[in-house]
Amino acid sequence: MRVSRFLSSAAALAFIQAVLASDVIDLNPANFDSTVNPESLVLVEFFAPWCGHCKALAPHYEEAATALKEKNIKLAKVNCVDEADLCQSNGIQGYPTLRVYRNGEYSEYTGPRKADGIISYMTKQSLPAVSEVTKDNFDDFKTSDKIVAIAFVPSSTDAPAAEFSATANKHRDDYLFGLSTDPEVAAAAGVTPPAIVVFRSFDEPQTEYPYPIASAQVKDIESWIGDLSIPIIDEVGAENYQTYATSGKPLAYLFVDPTDEKHNEYVDSIKPIAAKYKSKVNFVWIDAIKYGDHARALNLLESKWPSFVIQDLQKQLKYPYDQSKEVTPEDVEEQVQLFLDHKLEPQLKSQPIPEVQDEPVFNLVGKQFEEVVFDDDRDVFVEFYASWCGHCKRLKPTWDSLGEHFAELKDRVTIAKMEATENDLPPTVPFRVSGFPTLKFKPAGTRDFIDYDGDRSLESLIAFVEENAKNSLDPKVPSSNSTPAQEGEQVVLEDAHRHEEL
Repeated sequence: MRVSRFLSSAAALAFIQAVLASDVIDLNPANFDSTVNPESLVLVEFFAPWCGHCKALAPHYEEAATALKEKNIKLAKVNCVDEADLCQSNGIQGYPTLRVYRNGEYSEYTGPRKADGIISYMTKQSLPAVSEVTKDNFDDFKTSDKIVAIAFVPSSTDAPAAEFSATANKHRDDYLFGLSTDPEVAAAAGVTPPAIVVFRSFDEPQTEYPYPIASAQVKDIESWIGDLSIPIIDEVGAENYQTYATSGKPLAYLFVDPTDEKHNEYVDSIKPIAAKYKSKVNFVWIDAIKYGDHARALNLLESKWPSFVIQDLQKQLKYPYDQSKEVTPEDVEEQVQLFLDHKLEPQLKSQPIPEVQDEPVFNLVGKQFEEVVFDDDRDVFVEFYASWCGHCKRLKPTWDSLGEHFAELKDRVTIAKMEATENDLPPTVPFRVSGFPTLKFKPAGTRDFIDYDGDRSLESLIAFVEENAKNSLDPKVPSSNSTPAQEGEQVVLEDAHRHEEL
């Protein structure tokens, strides 16, 4: 008992010491304004102790606070359970919420949630958009972040200084920018002004802008730096996925098991291919164990690693390499080249076509999408849902009622639903589903889709169909889409269905 009591006391003491040693400032109504308003730069986290994301952030926030203290950049936090009124008065609606304050005015923190990312982001915030680079600080400055861009110009008024500064103002959260007018610094960099050089902590450490420098504009400079900011091949995860998602390039994944002793060998073997095709495709490797669900979403259905897949991020199309075959560098290169030559067919995930359609709403799957939705004779209203989505579950009885309402008009109006996480949209569809539920209406005789953004009452949904349908919705008016043969066929099908039920 004494040992247990001693351990508990030691643990408590360690916790108290950790709290006392914290470099994160605790804020409350009494000290919030007096602490935040005078500071030219301070990062404030609004958190709740029960929040899982807040707990995950906490050690990184502490580490960043200690590192940034040396640069006189303060990090603070507000416990929104203890200080509920303070958080409410600041309009805090979710946790953690991070804000960058400058003399009492704030902007949303949009940086990473890991210590090194927080340090890098806040360091950039503390500097002018463009820092002066001299012979005294050049060596330190060029290595002070993963991506550092420096313009070497005869004077601050010479091209491309103005466009470079505009780029820096636009991307100060993303990269570190410097400018030098000192000939000795240019000589140390091995360039002749005017020039722009990007220094990196990965791949080629120094790259000079290769195009006519005098005519360089913001869009040219930011595109060039953006391309250089992505490594030839790197591990992808939650921290950096958005960089790839916004690059505009397809993404080639090598899924590997990081516990496999050969996993570095697999990654290194395709690095030359990644370098060869870097201008057209981004390459990454990914933890297949941690991100197994993502592998399945990309239609890698077996837990067999390494595996390779290319994803067209803009069209959300997937091109997995046959998992029954061994992944070799030669096969990877062939797959990439076939993809770029438009000789690969995307693999579309689809549930099986239902044997019967006995619900008021048509159960749509990927294999039938074009046949059903692009039927020129019918107006089609589709709900794209996910089985786990709470909003979708709440909508289901209303959507079923909508199907029942138009049941007598099935020859001219189709009310459908599709499980969007289990079925891929074909490339002929001009949109991608990014949230649930998504409701799309396709008028008869068109390939156009109309978004439904109204309330989800049955009355509003019916009114929306009536407003946008091309076909007559009066059941007394014969459908122009049905021939006598079609009508007879429908009767036979209905009779068969009754017989099956009996």
